[in-house]
Parts: sequence; C-alpha cells; structure tokens
Amino acid sequence: MKKFNVTGICVPTKHYMVDIGGKIAQIKKLVDNESYFTINRARQYGKTTTLYELRKRLSGEYLVIKISFEGLGDESFASAERFCPAFIRQVVAALESPSVNAAPEYIGQWANYGIDNFDLLDRHITKMCEGKKVVLLVDEVDKTTSNRVFLHFLSTLRKKYLARDGGDDHTFHSVVLAGVYDIKNIKLKMIKEGLYTPLPTEGKIHNSPWNIAVSFKVDMSFGPTEIAGMLAEYEADHHTGMDIAAVSEEIHKYTSGYPFLVSRICQCIDEELDGDWTVGGIQNAIKAIVPEQNTLFQSLCTNLENSKTLYNFIYDIMIVGKQRTFSAGNPTISLALMYGMIKNENEKITVSNKIFELVICDYFISKDEEKRANEPTGTLLDDVLREGRFDMELCLNRFAEHYLDIYSGRTAKFLEREGKFLFLTYLKPLINGQGFYHFESQLSDERRMDIVVDFGRDQFIVELKIWRGKKYEEDAYGQLLGYMETKKATKGYLLVFDFRKDVNKTRKAEWVKVDGKEIFEVVI
Repeated sequence: MKKFNVTGICVPTKHYMVDIGGKIAQIKKLVDNESYFTINRARQYGKTTTLYELRKRLSGEYLVIKISFEGLGDESFASAERFCPAFIRQVVAALESPSVNAAPEYIGQWANYGIDNFDLLDRHITKMCEGKKVVLLVDEVDKTTSNRVFLHFLSTLRKKYLARDGGDDHTFHSVVLAGVYDIKNIKLKMIKEGLYTPLPTEGKIHNSPWNIAVSFKVDMSFGPTEIAGMLAEYEADHHTGMDIAAVSEEIHKYTSGYPFLVSRICQCIDEELDGDWTVGGIQNAIKAIVPEQNTLFQSLCTNLENSKTLYNFIYDIMIVGKQRTFSAGNPTISLALMYGMIKNENEKITVSNKIFELVICDYFISKDEEKRANEPTGTLLDDVLREGRFDMELCLNRFAEHYLDIYSGRTAKFLEREGKFLFLTYLKPLINGQGFYHFESQLSDERRMDIVVDFGRDQFIVELKIWRGKKYEEDAYGQLLGYMETKKATKGYLLVFDFRKDVNKTRKAEWVKVDGKEIFEVVI
C-alpha cells in the first residue's frame, strides 16, 4: 500500500505524490536546448525527486550521469588532486547503475583514476563526450560552496561550454545543478564571507564561473489541481468520502503548494489523525506540524538567527506590516527568496505561506520571551474560556488591561512598531495546543493586520489597526466587514492602538452594530 513520504526520494510506485510530469517536460526542453542551468530552490522543495524523474524521462535519448556532492566530504574538495578522482569515481558509479544501461566498455573508458588535475579532467571529458549526448545532473551542489576547487570545476565546465559552441571542443550536452544557493553568485558570496580571496591572475572578481547558465523559471510548487490529482489517487484506494476539491484548496491555502508541507499535512492526516480529511482535520494537522523540530523549520530559524539583516527584514514585513516592493536585485530580498521565506505577490513581498508565518512568528515570540522573561502575561487560558469555548471579547479586554499595566510608559515609536506583536505574544500561549492563528496579508495598508484565530470549532477575525484619525476608524469598519463577508462571519473584532499624546482620552471597549453585523472594538 502506498504512503505519503516526506523523507528522501518520492517514488511513484511506493508513494502518493503529485504528478510532476508537466514540470519534467518543461525541464526537458531546457536539456533539449543544450542549456546549462541550476534548479535553485529552498530546502525540501522536491529537487532530488525532480532529478530522479528527469533522469527517467531523459533515459533512452541521452546518456544521463546523475551524481551528488553530498557524500563526497570536505576532503574531496581540498585540492584538485583529490576532487578529480572523486568526481570520476562518482561518474563511474552512476554509469554502473542498472537504470542507466551504459555499455561496459564506455564505463571502462571513464574509469581513468590517473586523472588528478583539471587539465587532465578537461581532456577526459572531451574524449568521453565526443559523438555522444551526455547529460550531467549534480545534486546537493551547495554542500561545497566554501572552497576554491568547486569554483575551478565550474570554470572548467564554463570554458568547455563556450568552446563547444565555437566548434572547438566536445563536452556535456547539458549540465543541471541542484541546490539551495544561487550558483551564479557563489564567488561573490564567498568573497563577502571571507571564504575566498581572488588570485591576481583571476581578473575581475565579478566574473561568475556560472554565467553561462540560463534562468530556471519552472514553477515547482503544487497548485490545487495538482494536489487534487494526488488526493484522487489516495481516495481511490481508501474510499474516505472526502471532498477532494475542498481539501486540496484548503491544503494549498496554508502551504501555497510548498511540496514538503503539502505531503506532511497529508501524511499527518493519514497516519496520525485517523484519516480526518476535512477542513478541521487539516487545521488539526497544522497544529501538530508547526511545533515540530524538522529540518525545514530548523533551517528557517537558523537562517534568521545567522543574519540580523534578514531577521529585521522579515520582522518588518510580517509583524510591523511594512510594504516592500519586490526586487530580485536587492541582496536581502534575494536571500529571503532563496531560502523560500518570501514570494512575489503582485510585485509586493509577502511571506511564502501561512505555515511559515506561524513557524517564524513562533520564533519571533520565543526570542521576545527571552527579552521579557520578567514580564508576566497575567492571564491563563482558563481566564478567557467560557463553557470550554474561547471568548475573544474577554481576551481583548484582558489584553488591554495587561497592555496598560506593562507598556503604557513606553515611547509612541516603540509601541507603534511593537504594538501588534505584543498582542500576538499575549495571544499565543492562550491558544497554544488547542488553536492557531494566521495572517491575512494587507498589501494596500501597512497600518492594519488581519488575524484569523481558529480555536476548536470557532473562528475569530481580529483586525489590528493603528489610529490615524476618525476617518481611518470608519474605514476600518468597512475593511473588516468586507473580510467578514468573505468568511461568512457575523461577528468581528477590532483592536486599535491609539498613540496620541492626549491626556483626556480613555480606553474604549464596546460592541458596535454596522450593516447588520457586530464588531467588538477595543481602543487602547
């Protein structure tokens, strides 16, 4: 019986998986055009599975050599004398695979272990590729991004590519590299980090050893229709009666099609939640997944931890609500995009999916708790429950009291930046384990943040807004009502932070009826 898989390679005969045949066809066109390129995507984005499926599609028409740099070890990249024989050994092992079906004599020709420098390797590749369509697939190339030998290897491939196009050499028909980092800019990255010092003979340091590569624009995320195809196969085996279209749309809503997240939700429902293929089941799966210490989430937090610039950039977008125009040329934006943290939505930057929002926000809250260890929340979950159901009205009132007690003496600048985050840090421990929240992006208005809180069978829409005058308050009603309409909600909640220095103002907490719907407004 097939299973959902989130570790290693997905195999169609063993695992439920999205049909990526259309994506493979697009990649094959690049190979057919003799292109050299990098499949540059974030961690656990299906790169390795894609390479295996690509190898199968290319077999018969091309001689495909698929290798990985992951297992070579740092010692293999210590010098050309070590790298070149290690590369040859990997090529020979790949050719010996039954799936390649290479002729024994050809394998024997490759197995020249006397090659211990790049000049010999250059000539050997020429001999091995003459008269043949040989495609080289290299996985996990960024395992080696801190050494000069790797750059020399790329330079060799680049030189042979240019000579081939000039009719002066034979080399690989196509080279495909797969990894997280953008190989085109690897030299500049290494120089910036102090890992590489250009030699006097190298010329301009901005010359990339991989500037021959074409752009890779294949969308490797999964759309709702693609997810539905996978679920249809599962449903044919298990007969759960799920609404495939609704479930696939809901999974996509929270994951934006990130391959690992799609498969992990499905795996969780299938193996841990007794096959609860409903909207509630998806939400329970998310509650179970977000606290996990998997490699993807650990990588997200580590990348934020290692770069203060990236930390502040994501914090400003997600928590403060700053609008940023998308520009791939901006180094920070490029880095966040490479790590899979953000996406380009109508030329504006948003966090790439709702699950990442939860994971990253939990990380921010954890960092904040370290700084505010001596500031008690003053409220426990039991304090905001009525007959076992979450009472958002009571929660907002309690937060207002807590806010005035703890933060009223802070500067307006601090409160304007941190006010919305203070509410999140207050809310999270109250719903932790039994509920979760996600943000609704407001690309047109950085003064507001919509939070949807799911707790048990209830859902609460809370709009957080900074006071900018009476007109803005009236506009907030209209904006909240519009969003309530999309959610078919009859009640909404509005939390307004008023930073005016007016000694006569008083805290406001009241229900307001607008257009037949009820809004509980708290102004603090």
